[in-house]
Amino acid sequence: MSAAVTPGDGRFTALVMAGRRPGPDALAEAAGVSHRCLVRAGGVPILGRVVSALAHSPSIGRIAVSIDEPEVLSQAVELAGIGGQGQPIAVPCAETPSRSVLRAVEDLPATPPLLVTTADHALLTPALVERFCAEAAASGAQLAAGVSTASVIQAAYPDTQRTYLRFREGSYSGCNLYAVMAEAGLRTVAFWGQLEQERKRPWRMALALGPVLLIRYLLGRLSLADAARHISRLTDVDCQAVVLPVAEAAIDVDKPEDLALVETILQQRS
Repeated sequence: MSAAVTPGDGRFTALVMAGRRPGPDALAEAAGVSHRCLVRAGGVPILGRVVSALAHSPSIGRIAVSIDEPEVLSQAVELAGIGGQGQPIAVPCAETPSRSVLRAVEDLPATPPLLVTTADHALLTPALVERFCAEAAASGAQLAAGVSTASVIQAAYPDTQRTYLRFREGSYSGCNLYAVMAEAGLRTVAFWGQLEQERKRPWRMALALGPVLLIRYLLGRLSLADAARHISRLTDVDCQAVVLPVAEAAIDVDKPEDLALVETILQQRS
């Protein structure tokens, strides 16, 4: 597959992480598919939903999908009915998400701005993509990460289970949306690689960031802005969080309960 838009027009290159994780995938096995990204929500493969949302976003110039088997991408796109300028490029993935991002940047080649998301972000919409891209650009950061507050998520979906980081002003969940706004922002990807194995264990993430940060976190004295400034100092990159007041931004398809919730939300939308 080839891209319909040439990079360099100021729009984002979108990179979707769709490679298989090591070990068995209960969701994929239950659905009878080889990859989790082929699991259907609302009758459409979740990867197809993500690509469709990106293809209908004016801020996105081209779409690449990091995946171990390109034919899986072709299948998802076909089943989602995506054509024309929405056609994505398949790029090989690496052993970890961070290495996959770096490999994709080299293989495309791609220059910032770069939007990174995941294939299981089944509730992604063009409106959410546009909002995140606009706020990431307005922040002036070299790298921005989307988060949503626990209060917003729990008010909308009180029974959903998310992984939260608890800061002084409240708790946040990641939204699997990242924006690399400048070349320097790519330096944080290697640092991210040191943390990605601990993303489900907040305490170990905090420890990896340094003992002072961990103590402040444990005492409830660390704010989200403080954490971003600390990471900025460690990486010499201006990193900021973009708070998205949209509960669906933090819901991915990670377990059967998530898929059931996504199905319900999609039914409500339709």
